[in-house]
Amino acid sequence: MKQRGFEIAKGYEDKGIHLPRRSTRFAAAYDIEAAEDTLLPVYTPGIKPTLIPTGLKAYCEDDEYFMLLNRSSGPKKGFLMANSIGIIDSDYYGNESNDGHFFFQYFNCSDHEILVKKGDVIGQVIFQKYLLVDDDAAVGVRTGGFGSTDK
Repeated sequence: MKQRGFEIAKGYEDKGIHLPRRSTRFAAAYDIEAAEDTLLPVYTPGIKPTLIPTGLKAYCEDDEYFMLLNRSSGPKKGFLMANSIGIIDSDYYGNESNDGHFFFQYFNCSDHEILVKKGDVIGQVIFQKYLLVDDDAAVGVRTGGFGSTDK
């Protein structure tokens, strides 16, 4: 039985996407590469974050989620995650609107455009369990993909 892992998202099967690996035996995070070249414009007020596709989806147990995190070297290079930490719920996997393909959202805080090349490591993923409160009564079912709850 599969517990957690990565797969190639629909539409990226023949694009040379690498499944994430940890760099060292005690590393907590899996390094994630960009699935295609993406240009990050210099930040100006009002600009929307740039979405960098990964070509990946991830699955995990029902009581788990995974976090999208910036690399420690990211801010030195001008990479600032728009949402600080991305939280991806287990039911995002295989959703009807985008198959569970996850993206990283970045602002570029440097003084020049940054070209992210396919294969560049753009972030990290860590899998985690979560806890429920005693009177939890959530019964909703995901019907969409990215930002689908609109709350």
